[in-house]
Amino acid sequence: MRVEAITLRELQMPLKHFFETSFGRVSSRRILLVTAHCEGVDGWAECVAAEGPFFSYEWIDTAWAVIRGFLAPVVLNTEFKHAAESAARMDRVRGHPMAKASIENALWDAEAQKKAQPLWHLLGGTLTEINCGVSIGIQDSHEQLLEKIETELAAGYQRIKVKVKPGWDVDVLAKIRQRWPNILLSCDANSAYRPKDLDHLRQFDDFNLLMIEQPLWDDDIFYHSQLQRELKTAICLDESIRHVRDAEKAVEMGACRIINIKVGRVGGFSEAIEIHNVCRQNNVPVWCGGMLETGIGRAHNVALSTLPNFRLPGDVSASKRYWQEDIVEPEIEVSARGTIAVRDLPGRGYAIRQDLIDRLTVRQETIRTGAASA
Repeated sequence: MRVEAITLRELQMPLKHFFETSFGRVSSRRILLVTAHCEGVDGWAECVAAEGPFFSYEWIDTAWAVIRGFLAPVVLNTEFKHAAESAARMDRVRGHPMAKASIENALWDAEAQKKAQPLWHLLGGTLTEINCGVSIGIQDSHEQLLEKIETELAAGYQRIKVKVKPGWDVDVLAKIRQRWPNILLSCDANSAYRPKDLDHLRQFDDFNLLMIEQPLWDDDIFYHSQLQRELKTAICLDESIRHVRDAEKAVEMGACRIINIKVGRVGGFSEAIEIHNVCRQNNVPVWCGGMLETGIGRAHNVALSTLPNFRLPGDVSASKRYWQEDIVEPEIEVSARGTIAVRDLPGRGYAIRQDLIDRLTVRQETIRTGAASA
């Protein structure tokens, strides 16, 4: 499989409803799509870098620049027997996992199409239906949050995750539990707390949570290991797990009991599979986190979630929760039982809506050896 060109597209897509975390509120997304043109087959992927350097130091403009200037040139006109080989080619560039993941994942999609296999099958997946949870951001009021939870439970989602931060945590969780004593409930702090908050965090143990996700610093494992010893509630690590070595370290140190795998955060499918395998060997369940993706990134999350150790409902929810129109067809749907049926079609399993992508595109560039064209 030879890579002939890489096309970058920036889309601007408004969200149906704002999404707020401890980083701030977002109402519209800048989306970076990557297409790998491989001898008549186009593989598609989504770079999950956000509008600014908040969740990660990467953001859409750094990703565009590093792909254009450094990553695309090392894969162009290269023959790959397997898409995973591209990761080693890009290793000369330090960091930038989201940019790297977008190229590698596009090549996985192209390889699956060339081999006439579903992407999930090529990844080694075994599940034909995945269980879905939902992530609900910070709202304008407790009442608005409770209304949203009621809506998502009625839609069938199997796990509710709410964003928390100091001032929006214990009272919120208490109200949720008072209304729904038995739902599968977790919370995500996005690094909003510090070890000095231990007494406050101990109160989270009162709410029978599945987990508290990433309470401390985004790059920390050591202090999470200390915190986990003080809490009954399972800690889930997200931002701290950048690659398989971090997962091995976290498991050995007892820094968490659950790991969230985001394929963009860890640099692509090949690294995500390695993290999955380490966690499976150590009986640590994993789940797939979301990054407000369009249907292209969402389809990749579905494929990843078919690996056998994805034992907990992930943030792989329906297209209609976020977008008036998604850029794939059919749009990704969640059943009334809170599941997504895995599509048994070559590649990512969802067709590209080229017409809609073209209408939403505000910037485009195709990179070839020795040249780039707008």
